[in-house]
Amino acid sequence: MMITLPENYLRESDEVFYTTAAVVTAGPVDLDFLKARAAANPRQRARLCAHPAPGDRQHEMLIVHHRDVYVRPHRHLNKSESLLLIEGFATALYFNDTGSVEKTLSLGAAGSGRCFYYRMPAGVFHSLVIESEWLVFHETTAGPFDRTTSAFAPWAPDGNDPAEGRRFLETTIRAATAWLDGAEAMPSLSPRPSP
Repeated sequence: MMITLPENYLRESDEVFYTTAAVVTAGPVDLDFLKARAAANPRQRARLCAHPAPGDRQHEMLIVHHRDVYVRPHRHLNKSESLLLIEGFATALYFNDTGSVEKTLSLGAAGSGRCFYYRMPAGVFHSLVIESEWLVFHETTAGPFDRTTSAFAPWAPDGNDPAEGRRFLETTIRAATAWLDGAEAMPSLSPRPSP
């Protein structure tokens, strides 16, 4: 299926798009485009960057993830990030350094009865488990983009097998829910062996 690039969009990769518009707006056509792009790429995700370039000091992104996306637990070493949910449902997981779940947070769009916004401080391992077919959110963080300012959790799957990662997160949610309900102790997750 041919997916037409909207006017003023620039393709950075199969997942990342920028806009040349002076005033950046987003509506149903943009969401449809991002969902189509996400459905057409192997990692099932796409984003529209509202900031003009990776080197900008402030990054704002409209992000779309399919239900099957594995959001690998990670942390940002020296910056916070904010997430505003627009469409769909998810559970956010906050972990300590050894992989124990510190908190879960049910997320949904405004009006859903769930939390629709969070600001994650620097240094906290976190992930999302997507519950709806699509999750659409607005994320902001400080730029410039630099992969070395984020760290992946050593105790979580590396993401090469998204199904394995999703099973890991779903099992973690069940254990965390039981622990938070007081039914059992939440074990630390042992570090995964190196390949």
